[in-house]
Amino acid sequence: MNTPSEDYHALLARHDAMRLRRRILAPSGSRAGEWSAEAPQAYDGTADQLLISDSLLLVNPLEELIAELYRILFERHPYLRSLFPESMAFQQAHLAGIFRYLIGNLHRTDEMIAVFGQLGRDHRKLGVRPAHFEAFEAALIEALRVRGGARWTRPLEQAWLRMLRLAVSAMVRGADEAIAEPPSWEATVTAHELRAPDLAVLRVRPHQPYAFEAGQYASLESPLLEQAWRPYYLARAPHPDGELEFHVRARGADGVSDALVHGTREGGAVRLSAPRGALALPDHLVSSDLLLIASGTGWAPMKALLQRIDADRTRTHRVRLLLGPAGTEGRAAAGELYDAAYLDAFRRERPWLTVIAADAESARFAGPGLRALNGILPPQPGAAARQHAFLALSPEAGTTGPVQAVSARLAAAGVPVEQIRHDATGVVAVTEMSASTARTGLLSA
Repeated sequence: MNTPSEDYHALLARHDAMRLRRRILAPSGSRAGEWSAEAPQAYDGTADQLLISDSLLLVNPLEELIAELYRILFERHPYLRSLFPESMAFQQAHLAGIFRYLIGNLHRTDEMIAVFGQLGRDHRKLGVRPAHFEAFEAALIEALRVRGGARWTRPLEQAWLRMLRLAVSAMVRGADEAIAEPPSWEATVTAHELRAPDLAVLRVRPHQPYAFEAGQYASLESPLLEQAWRPYYLARAPHPDGELEFHVRARGADGVSDALVHGTREGGAVRLSAPRGALALPDHLVSSDLLLIASGTGWAPMKALLQRIDADRTRTHRVRLLLGPAGTEGRAAAGELYDAAYLDAFRRERPWLTVIAADAESARFAGPGLRALNGILPPQPGAAARQHAFLALSPEAGTTGPVQAVSARLAAAGVPVEQIRHDATGVVAVTEMSASTARTGLLSA
């Protein structure tokens, strides 16, 4: 017997198939009656940014505005509650981050449209439809009026509306453009191995073909926490057997990671989002000098990248891997190189690979000296300019500090900024979004 969630997502899949058929059969240029929100033709994001920033004095703190928003939304539309996880604490903090990102970047209109187009594609897995955005907009306006009180004005309200509609219109178009892509993939857990009390390595097999590139990540949903998704790096390059590998560290907060580490077993089920991310290795870089810098479960995408590189038998250039354990406040915890046996066996017959395993004393990725980088940066003058760096630092730490510090150190050593690649560290932080790394949205995550 199907669960209500399974029935709901089956209906969504049927709805998308019908939309695709209508779109194919519709006359050229027609939207076949589909609802759409168009971005303003001439939108001054800078002017609205100033107005909205001023209005924050009336509606802050954002967390209280958002709590009021959801109260109104669920009171008026009780059925929407099923689209969200049971606990709303994470979601409310999440949405506050989204608004801060929107307000802080509203003057970069083109970037915003690209970011939220990606979010629209990603939101399809959550069952979000255009009508839900309309309900969200109405709830937001009422919440703003409640928080703003007598000093709330129509110009302020219109600025918030234009900002929201810019984001939503991009999301709707992004979802429409991805209509031929499944909103999510069902998968079976084929292996579950605890490498530490709080860390598991999972193998999963999607029920449908799942195309991805080494270095990307996917969001996972556990049936133990429906409608709660968290992103994890794929720790294996594409393989003919179709199995995927994920390294998951429990956060001790009864969230998705905890469910995957402690509540999931072989034979269990998960759902996957479409793969995303900025760490995929372009073909033209396979034979370049590469710096791979990782800590904690940031090792996962590096493992996949090394497999991808190893598959190219013409490799002549060098790869340097700096691998440090996870830690807090920049200090590593000893003994956390949980996949050391695999790495040791892998590097024995790969003369092109140099591995530097940073211990607890030297792996201070966020420290002022960044001493762990000294052994990986080429000492020859000008050699750094030929390096392409890939960073994945302690994603479980939820902070951009290490990534920013390492990026700055690499740039100071001569590595061109455009040759330093990384996804946002702390993969749920909206303030770290860019057009290529966005992974959250307006209604649910």
